[in-house]
Amino acid sequence: MIIIAVVYRIIKITILLLYCLICTSVYSIILLNSSYDVSRELFSEINSNFILYWKNIHPEDKLIIRQSHSGSTRQAIAILQGLRADVVTYNQIIDVQILHDRGQLIPKDWQNRLPNRSSPFYSTMSFLVRQGNPKSIYNWNDLTQDGLKIVFPNPRTSGNGRYTYLAAWVAFLKSSNNNIELTRSKMKKVLKNVMVFDSGGRSSTITFVDRDQGDVLINFESESKFIKNQFKDNNYEIIIPDPNILVEFPVTWIDKNVVRNGTQNIAKAYLEYLYTDAARKIISKFGYRVNVTSMLQINRSMFPVVHLFTVEEQYGADWNNIMKIHFRRGGELDQLLSSVGKD
Repeated sequence: MIIIAVVYRIIKITILLLYCLICTSVYSIILLNSSYDVSRELFSEINSNFILYWKNIHPEDKLIIRQSHSGSTRQAIAILQGLRADVVTYNQIIDVQILHDRGQLIPKDWQNRLPNRSSPFYSTMSFLVRQGNPKSIYNWNDLTQDGLKIVFPNPRTSGNGRYTYLAAWVAFLKSSNNNIELTRSKMKKVLKNVMVFDSGGRSSTITFVDRDQGDVLINFESESKFIKNQFKDNNYEIIIPDPNILVEFPVTWIDKNVVRNGTQNIAKAYLEYLYTDAARKIISKFGYRVNVTSMLQINRSMFPVVHLFTVEEQYGADWNNIMKIHFRRGGELDQLLSSVGKD
């Protein structure tokens, strides 16, 4: 009886081990993409297409791609605190760079590993206004009008919000012949008009669209196109102010995490896929611009010509210095907010 019991137990353990091995092989690859707030729909479609692409090359694999979304700065902090994301697809260089500067999770030269400074697509800022544009909002200066109600993400927590702030600052600086005090005066008027500082771009969309608050939503061009496409009854109009800021969407794999997760090859392949024609068609469909002249010409009606400036060109500094000047505690943003009673 003892022998039978032992044999039975060995058989049971063997079956259990075989079952675990089968389960492990079936669900052997899980990729986590940490991304910014308004990228859900874009990567949902890209993920589905990449899974099919990977399956054709590796039919034995079953790939699961998981997403994590919020303001890009919050996402980066979550990784520094232990979130084991394999790749990041953010909307601001500084939120990727911090993974090297504070965590040594990626190499210093991460931007040199993929084309276009590791930015497979780009965008700019837009004004989404109510049908008919009742407040006549066409440029950055129109945001200073008394009584206007503005919605955009908090620059403290959102790359989206930082781009809005910096785009307005440069536009005012240019129009005032580099008069800092006049620029600050106009920025105060804009910030005073902000009725809601949400934590991220999609939260701002919900405030403007679902809660019907505000006269204008400032968000990425891609997000405004997404909203307008959702409402075929033409509830909204999109304004692209000129000049405007170049919004890059940097990507990288997290070296320390992919080694621990065993996902080095697929993480790199996933990001390289973003540069393929198949992915670029999806990216363009969701309102983003790609660094391919032929595709921009094909989609010319979707993307109006606008003079784009980079943060580094206009500020004569890298993102680290910009963060110190404008977004550190007690910096330019804090001083402006304090002066208009929104500290």
